[in-house]
Amino acid sequence: MKLNIWIRFTQLITAGVFLALLAGCERDITDLEEASFPTNPEVFIDGFSAGLNYAAFGGSVPTAFNVDNKVTYNNSEASMRFEVPDANDPRGSFAGGVFFTEVGRDLSGYNVLTFWAKASQSAIIGEIGFGNDLGENKYVVSIPGLNVSTEWKKYIIPIPDPSRLTEERGLFWYAAGNMDGKGFTFWIDEVKYEKLGTVAHPGFAILNGEDQVENSFIGVTKTIGGLKASINLPTGINQAVNAAPAYFEFVSSNPSIATVDAKGKVTVTGGPGIVEITAHVGEIAAEGSLTMQSLGDFEHAPVPTHAPENVISIFSDFYENVPVDYYNGYWAPFQTTQSADFEVEGNRVLHYTDFNFVGIQFTSPTVNATEMTHLHIDIYLPNTLTGNAQFRIELVDFGDGGTGVFTRNITVAESQQWISLDIPLGSFGGLTNRANLAQIIFVDVNGNIPSFYADNIYFYK
Repeated sequence: MKLNIWIRFTQLITAGVFLALLAGCERDITDLEEASFPTNPEVFIDGFSAGLNYAAFGGSVPTAFNVDNKVTYNNSEASMRFEVPDANDPRGSFAGGVFFTEVGRDLSGYNVLTFWAKASQSAIIGEIGFGNDLGENKYVVSIPGLNVSTEWKKYIIPIPDPSRLTEERGLFWYAAGNMDGKGFTFWIDEVKYEKLGTVAHPGFAILNGEDQVENSFIGVTKTIGGLKASINLPTGINQAVNAAPAYFEFVSSNPSIATVDAKGKVTVTGGPGIVEITAHVGEIAAEGSLTMQSLGDFEHAPVPTHAPENVISIFSDFYENVPVDYYNGYWAPFQTTQSADFEVEGNRVLHYTDFNFVGIQFTSPTVNATEMTHLHIDIYLPNTLTGNAQFRIELVDFGDGGTGVFTRNITVAESQQWISLDIPLGSFGGLTNRANLAQIIFVDVNGNIPSFYADNIYFYK
């Protein structure tokens, strides 16, 4: 009714009056405010909120998500149902996807994302959070390994720095795999952003809160990982989440030695010298730091001399490498080894940090090394050893060859220089066949090797 009255009123304005108004009311466009984005906090309340879309991850079961009108929280009209597939399901190996909007939302007035969840059995959702927008994912946040039970429970995901979320499109995302090969179903309901006064004591960390020290060289890069945020929940529990670098402000104590960009990528630019990398979120300092001692110019690994026709290369810029599944599979939950691979003057180098063990896998296809006689690898220990170390190499055959083991003692005097290993394949005790080699595993036997570089990994005859 109000709309109709307004239309009739405007029809009474004469052309002369309209022109007079137009002439006397020129606006200075510099005074116009930028268009604001909607502040709607709802994601799924009895159904999709305005403008919400869903997209499944590649490799996931595309039909894993459905709206359920039977199993709901507190007798609501509908919930979100997710069906995690069994292992080897031909439709996909996991359930996962993103709930996003085409137009961003201003979520800066909220400090948490909340939802209720339950499952058909006690289960673990691999990762769940917000900020995945199918694009840059600049402000992505997630809880890894979320435990759910058969009873409805409320979950709270803190927003590390709400002031950043002024135009967020990625409102909710998840990824879940099977439990011991068996799938399961879980439900989520009442998904919304809230401003809770019952959460407190926000905290932040880089490098998982550790103060790390390592040697490096000009041209080496390292991306700061282990980015965490936490908040104290009403239950008294500190809820930790993985947080994107964009929430943090990184600081280099000596940019002439190393710089750090907005994504936490550290680049050693000079030396010799020492630099410390720290970070903060707003006014709160993050726990953890990286102290790097630049040793100056990088010393490259020795140039390989074997003829290409006599080599099966796993990692080298001097040969054509076979297809590799990964150079660090991160075999949870016991592996701590991270990767900080770098490139210097066009030469790629594997860099393993927080080293306890790590595996390289190549299964598509496996490697037939029956005609090869040796395994070659160049390793460099950038940190001075605190004592003699034992570096174990395991070769795994996915056929009937079993696992072969070779251990090399490394003295303190051998640190901070390249060590070229040429190991006869007959030295790998336990390896009975090498027609289907699929893994090379490195192990720090006595915990004395915090990190190492690796280059030129290949079999030869």
